[in-house]
Amino acid sequence: MDRFTQYAIVAAREAVKDAQLDINENTADRIGVWIGSGIGGMETFEIAHKQLMDKGPRRVSPFFVPMLIPDMATGQVSIDLGAKGPNGATVTACATGTNSIGEAFKIVQRGDADAMITGGTEAPITHMAIAGFSASRALSTNDDIETACRPFQEGRDGFVMGEGAGILVIESLESAQARGANIYAEIVGYGTTGDAYHITAPAPEGEGGSRAMQAAMDDAGIEPKDVQYLNAHGTSTPVGDLNEVKAIKNTFGEAAKHLKVSSTKSMTGHLLWCNRWN
Repeated sequence: MDRFTQYAIVAAREAVKDAQLDINENTADRIGVWIGSGIGGMETFEIAHKQLMDKGPRRVSPFFVPMLIPDMATGQVSIDLGAKGPNGATVTACATGTNSIGEAFKIVQRGDADAMITGGTEAPITHMAIAGFSASRALSTNDDIETACRPFQEGRDGFVMGEGAGILVIESLESAQARGANIYAEIVGYGTTGDAYHITAPAPEGEGGSRAMQAAMDDAGIEPKDVQYLNAHGTSTPVGDLNEVKAIKNTFGEAAKHLKVSSTKSMTGHLLWCNRWN
């Protein structure tokens, strides 16, 4: 089992325990799993590739492919917890975690499940992944661990890699109230877009992100002035942070002056595809 799947299982168990969600033969069909991962089993890939090169194809594990594919986190969590409802995975680069939660939200909203175990997971701290991001000059070259990753600050020069999983239990209000669940928050809207611009860079004025934020507010039936806090992507890259600020200002207008904005990557590093929990 690849490390990204292990992270997902541990986090999912913690989430289900915290939610006091009882998955049994009477509820299993109405509880689904939707956990995203962008890279999937990168460590598994590296190990299998070395075996192939050093010892030949017959030494590659028959479990190589099942351990590698990004939706294996969802599959293994479903097996581990016995959840038999809607099951899938989203792969949308750095938006994977948020998109997974959004898709799970829509599944519950349209009545296809009473509850969903959802989020993102990633284990990218491997030789190949680090080399790839280093080659693209996305990583910080600052050796000071206190200041290496500093989103939106002057002098930022890239991100620090992190890894882990973040999993939520989302549930219909009726189901949560019926079982007396401890409700932390309510999801009221979700928006997703593409800017059709470049394979890695956002559109110069952040128009894709702006349309996604507006779509989420439209879905929720709220206005920019109603939003008090925005958890930004904030990768600590010179271009990315600037474009995100433009997107926020274009979306919120005058309300942006009073909007609280921060990025958790200064604390956790960039967990890549499981990092977008806006």
